[in-house]
Amino acid sequence: MVLCQGGEAAAAAVSAAGGKEPEVPLSQEDDAGLGQPQLCPAPGAEAAGAEEPRVCGCCSGLSWPRCCKAPGTKKKASCPGLGLFYTVLAAFLFSVTSLFLKKIEDVHAVEVSAFRCVFQMAFVLPGLIYYKTGFLGPKGKRIYLFFRGFFGSSAMVLLYYAFQVMPLADATVLTFSSPVFTSLLAWIFLKEKYSIWDLLFTLFAITGVVLIARPPFLFGSNITGIEGNYTDHLKGTIAAITSALSAALTFVILRKVGKSVHYFLSIWYYAVIGLTGCVITLFLVNEWSLPYCGKDRVLLILIGVLGLGGQIFLTKALQIEKAGPVAIMRTMDVVFAFILQILFLNHLPTWWTVGGALCVIASSSGTAIRKWQQSSKKAKQNEI
Repeated sequence: MVLCQGGEAAAAAVSAAGGKEPEVPLSQEDDAGLGQPQLCPAPGAEAAGAEEPRVCGCCSGLSWPRCCKAPGTKKKASCPGLGLFYTVLAAFLFSVTSLFLKKIEDVHAVEVSAFRCVFQMAFVLPGLIYYKTGFLGPKGKRIYLFFRGFFGSSAMVLLYYAFQVMPLADATVLTFSSPVFTSLLAWIFLKEKYSIWDLLFTLFAITGVVLIARPPFLFGSNITGIEGNYTDHLKGTIAAITSALSAALTFVILRKVGKSVHYFLSIWYYAVIGLTGCVITLFLVNEWSLPYCGKDRVLLILIGVLGLGGQIFLTKALQIEKAGPVAIMRTMDVVFAFILQILFLNHLPTWWTVGGALCVIASSSGTAIRKWQQSSKKAKQNEI
């Protein structure tokens, strides 16, 4: 007998697909939510009273003769660090997307989000047809998918607005408070453990936010190093924090749903609900219009393409690498944001921003490392 991960889920997937070997991409929470260890039959062992094919979860449901744990089977060599390389590439694409948002003119953040949703839908639709997932999802999960789409698209719109009204590095740093919010919300809604370390990381994140926002009652009325007036800077700060909170709610919902819903279906809800909300908002505020300038139209297309590319590489990274290292490597977003802001926007970050960035990065990295250690410890206990 051989110990494998997620055997029941894989066997069910194969049975439901009629023997087809599924290739279901993992979401950000899938890495932390693998099933319990399962026993795979050794070669020659017969299933008592049944002729069902024997499958192994560690190979996405492959039959036993082709199982990676079978004696004499050569495991396909993986490229060390490939997942982390994908993460860095995704971080770079996301940062360039943010730079293009700063460069675009006369286009509202909500309209940019609408174009992004159109690209998402065009990419996901063929996947939904290929995997035959349907467009609504399981009845018991539709309410979760709706809120996943609502909070996910809200996070995108608020983040795009923050990028447009405040320095690129500041907005990027503030969004990295999301892991701290995720731990807090998971404690509230999912009854997950919230330790003194999580509280410490939360305080670090709050300190970083204060250093970046620089409220006048703490720093005085003469505030330097911000774009435009302080009112816009404050609005951008609130939008970025609300975006991080919405993203944290999205992660909690995805963790609640688990792997019972296909990843493409989750993105589909995100795009459809996001596009619907953006179109309604644009007509209400009378901001819907095509860009007047050809440069803005090109930037809109590049934002959609590069944003989608970043999501693809991040998903690939999570498929072949643990969530902890990927979350830590995602902090390269901040590094790229600082570099791009200096090179292309001619805006030097202040020491307050650097200090806030260090606090937020320390907070998000500490949260990721702790979750990684907890999942590794749990996995070792399951192997005993």
